[in-house]
Amino acid sequence: MEKGKISSLQMAFMMYPTIVGTAIINVPSITGLFAKNDLWLSPIWASFTGFLAVYAAIQLHKIYPNQTIIQYSEVAIGRISGKILGFMYVIFYALMNGHGIRIYAEFIVGAFLPKTPISVVLASMILICAITVYTGIETIGRLGQLFFPVFFLPLMLAILLLLPELHPQNIFPIMENGIMPSIKGAFAPQAWFGEFLLISFLLPFITDIEKGRKWGIISVFFVLLTLVLVNLLVLFLLGANLTSYSYPLLKASRYVSIADFLENLESAVMAIWVLGNFVKFSVVYYCLVLGTAQWLNLSDYKPIVFPLGLWTMIISFWGLPSQMESTEYSTLKGFPYLSLVFQTLIPLSLLIIAVIRKGKKKKEQNG
Repeated sequence: MEKGKISSLQMAFMMYPTIVGTAIINVPSITGLFAKNDLWLSPIWASFTGFLAVYAAIQLHKIYPNQTIIQYSEVAIGRISGKILGFMYVIFYALMNGHGIRIYAEFIVGAFLPKTPISVVLASMILICAITVYTGIETIGRLGQLFFPVFFLPLMLAILLLLPELHPQNIFPIMENGIMPSIKGAFAPQAWFGEFLLISFLLPFITDIEKGRKWGIISVFFVLLTLVLVNLLVLFLLGANLTSYSYPLLKASRYVSIADFLENLESAVMAIWVLGNFVKFSVVYYCLVLGTAQWLNLSDYKPIVFPLGLWTMIISFWGLPSQMESTEYSTLKGFPYLSLVFQTLIPLSLLIIAVIRKGKKKKEQNG
């Protein structure tokens, strides 16, 4: 079905913007609601789901090489149960991509293009991603490799340029109300870290699979580091007021000034963020298309690329009618719960079942 191959390093380059793309915009304000000035601790606790997702995906790949989670679900828990679970994953990733694109479009329209119909922003992103997915995994891998420095380096540069404006005293008092506020603040971002389970769709196409675990863990660590830095940045810059902004990182970019010449870099932030989200939506879109084709036992995924793009458009346009509902969905009323179940608990359960079945099979062979 897929003849293309990528390296484990390209996989890491694909996964970094897949997680960070939307997280750097949403996570600071969401975690700040619960953790207050301890919001920088929340990504640390949240990252455990990322490490668990990578571990589960790698171990399951060792047991079921050359198969994705859609395929080995049928082997692990039986054909009918596996088909039901596979269908649930298809629905989950369709909702995840559709709602993610809606959040992206809300941000673009609300912050930069107030007179542009949101349907235009949605359709243009989905069309570009559909064309990319149609060309295959190698194209997405190369684009991830190409755009990684364009996405990562300006973000780090913006942090450096803002150093004179920062007030590190805003971090105090640390854990004034104990550890629980930062743990509560970690519940929403753990959903983003859980998206590392997407590597279960990519591992069968990696040329140097022995390095897959290393680069998977490294990418989780870099996402963790980035979110901690971004949370510290907005905390040091905006203090307790950061929760009053829907997009605190965008607000922070407006403080950048170089010799009173280079100022108000929010347009540059938007451009970088659009690149990151393009990679994110392409990766999720590809996994959705590949998983759907495998669930339907198709010989080629290309015929369903554009129909699934239309489905994504419908979900993104009508699934979340307003920005308020999309914010609620991202925080406590939807996605964090779904992500915890589908991207952490179910894969770990599948791994336990696979290990038990493998052990029984060995005993039968030895006996």
